[in-house]
Amino acid sequence: MPANKRTGLSLALAALLLCVTPLGAQAKHTAKHTKPVAAATAAREKVPPMIDDLEKRTFDWFWDSANKQNGLVPDHYPTQSFASIASVGFGLTAYGVGAERGYITREQAIERTLATLRFFHDAPQNDSEDDATGYHGFFYHFLNMETGKREARWVELSTVDTTLLLGGVLFAQSYYDRDTPQEKEIRQLADDIYRRVDWTWPQVRKPLISMGWTPGGQFIPHDWQGYDEAMLVYILALGSPTHPVGDDAWAAWSAKYNRTWGEFYGQTFLNFAPLFGHQYSHVWVDFRGIRDAWNREKDLDYFENSRRATYAQRAYAIANPGGWTGYGENVWGLTASNGPGGLVVKSGGKELTFHGYTARGAGRDYISDDGTIVPTAAGGSIAFAPEIVVPALEEMKRRYGKHIYTKYGFVDAFNPSFHTQTDLRTGKLVPELGWVDTVHLGIDQGPILLMAENWRSEFVWNVMKKNPYIRKGLERAGFTGGWLEQAAKTP
Repeated sequence: MPANKRTGLSLALAALLLCVTPLGAQAKHTAKHTKPVAAATAAREKVPPMIDDLEKRTFDWFWDSANKQNGLVPDHYPTQSFASIASVGFGLTAYGVGAERGYITREQAIERTLATLRFFHDAPQNDSEDDATGYHGFFYHFLNMETGKREARWVELSTVDTTLLLGGVLFAQSYYDRDTPQEKEIRQLADDIYRRVDWTWPQVRKPLISMGWTPGGQFIPHDWQGYDEAMLVYILALGSPTHPVGDDAWAAWSAKYNRTWGEFYGQTFLNFAPLFGHQYSHVWVDFRGIRDAWNREKDLDYFENSRRATYAQRAYAIANPGGWTGYGENVWGLTASNGPGGLVVKSGGKELTFHGYTARGAGRDYISDDGTIVPTAAGGSIAFAPEIVVPALEEMKRRYGKHIYTKYGFVDAFNPSFHTQTDLRTGKLVPELGWVDTVHLGIDQGPILLMAENWRSEFVWNVMKKNPYIRKGLERAGFTGGWLEQAAKTP
């Protein structure tokens, strides 16, 4: 298997297959339950120079790595890579941020966005093994960077990765709102791409939605159910004007929430061990103040839930039950990422297991922790808890920046506990630090950039509030209150 090749399985499904630490192995803890504060608003008034710099560098990753002809964005870069459709979704959104921040002109953003949307609009949709980009409106998880077709037969047609792509597509539809031929074309292409998706097709076990499909294996025998990164899957499926799922879909999706509801390291919240599950849907949807039936029962919104998850991860790192090097109040973060590789190392009479790419995390559902610290775990939560995230990003850069902070911001991950001389699938050994990755992943760069901008200006959130499909999907899922009601009253 080449370096950095990831399984076509969804991250949530991969998490189910991990060998993980049981909940009973948690260390004792005394962290107090966090309360909502005004920090997320007040802190925006003064953005630290480091965050300014990180946002620009992370934007540059998307701008420099994409294929300018078809808009495809690689899974990882700067090494050779296939394209990730989720990376494309983050990239399409990043171009708007770049135009607003002055990193690029609006005209440059339009040109890159048009190239991307034209490709996905016209790419072949059929059931062949090797000659398609997608089927029934969905797209393959990984595509060849040049041809745009399915990268290989191990790659699945992914419902969640298509959804992350569509987050960027619908952002483009709502952001480019001027009365010019190019911006009109963007809006029409985006509308066509979204309307073509047949959300009922992967409902092989109604009312749930399957994680994916392959021509050879047909539908993946697992559905999106329970709390994870797939909130946006159901919101977009409910909002579709052409192929919507039924009214019962959201209730079925959320029916098993209580399995992971409870206390973990001083916080009571709906758990999902890797922090990406608390971040991805929030990139495009402002969940502050809007609540579904489950939220109303628990008296919290999903934004506050993600805030508590962020605090719990920090408390877990401070407790550091695994005794890993470097963990502390300002060095923390577990989520899906690269790692040193699948190795078992004997150290001090113990056997330590280190993973390659896996869904690292800590929660009531599972603990997967091999000492690998992932900057996007903290960075993607900056809008939820800036008062603990900003110091963490600053400290990781101060302490390790010589090796982990590059032209494109933070590398994907690093592990100060790994010092074994061996053939590495990715990354390198740094004598004074440990294992350090040498690439950046699009699905980890995206949350850093876009959630930093949401914290600073609420830009992506405000653009998406104008999108009628997002609004319709939320309302059909039972969300009320907050900006949904305010928007309804706006002429």
